[in-house]
Amino acid sequence: MPDSHKTLAWDDFRLIKAIADARTLPAAAPLVGVNHSTVFRRLGQIEAALGVALFERHRTGYAPTAAGEEMIALARRMDDDVVAFTRRIAGHEVSPSGELRVTTNDSLLVHLLTPLFGDFRRHCPDVRLDVVLSNQALNLSKRDADVAIRATDQPPETLVGRRAATIGWALYGRAAEFPDGAPRDETALFGRDWIALGEHLAALQAVKYVRAHVAPERIVYRVNSVLGLAEAVEHGLGIGHLPCFIGDARRALVRLAPPDPALAADLWLLTHPDLRQAARVRVFMDFLATELLKRRRFIAGEEPSDRT
Repeated sequence: MPDSHKTLAWDDFRLIKAIADARTLPAAAPLVGVNHSTVFRRLGQIEAALGVALFERHRTGYAPTAAGEEMIALARRMDDDVVAFTRRIAGHEVSPSGELRVTTNDSLLVHLLTPLFGDFRRHCPDVRLDVVLSNQALNLSKRDADVAIRATDQPPETLVGRRAATIGWALYGRAAEFPDGAPRDETALFGRDWIALGEHLAALQAVKYVRAHVAPERIVYRVNSVLGLAEAVEHGLGIGHLPCFIGDARRALVRLAPPDPALAADLWLLTHPDLRQAARVRVFMDFLATELLKRRRFIAGEEPSDRT
């Protein structure tokens, strides 16, 4: 019989949500920080207390019953409320301290941001940076990250921030293969081997340009990373478009055409509205915006790098 005196705890809801998300008990266990047998035992206790089954056991995993679906929906609402509360509280910090999770991609981190992060740490030693590399938009509403640094022409409407710079793109080749520099007749370049970015980066204007102008048989190499494309050009696999702050920093590469304004992308510093007044978020975004502004002409490809 159900235990009418049993009071469900927040951890019970977390457990049921974890099982629903993972669909198996072994996969759910690490989500709540316990072992498989504990998940099994606690699920049995919750179902016994409620007097109803919350999941149907199948060979493919655990499928929620109608009662389970209701409890899962409530657990997700509770989870959203807890996250929203902690996000609002974080937005009322007085001094810049604590952990700041920043998401960006590998090409921005390696060629542009790491030195700035070092300068920031010296400026605000009480703020610890946790950098998450991803080309996908993390859920800042869920605190997957506090600040996103993204190259995009359409930042999400749910986030706030500022456009810090414009990233210039140009066509690059291996310098050893172009001893006289860029050819006078740029159309001759379409007869060479090309390197293209993967389709998961299809939103980039450089990807759209190659798809529209380069014959498919001339695209001899695809890679789903801008850094990977730079490496491929440097090793002579073909020619390809790169952000100028990456291409100009590599001694083995040479520009084959001026930066194309049609390929440019905006560089944004973004955060959730509830976090924009948090001390560590505000000071970090202000610092980055100031430093990127100093380098705006280099990022846009309007001045050479200091590589020489």
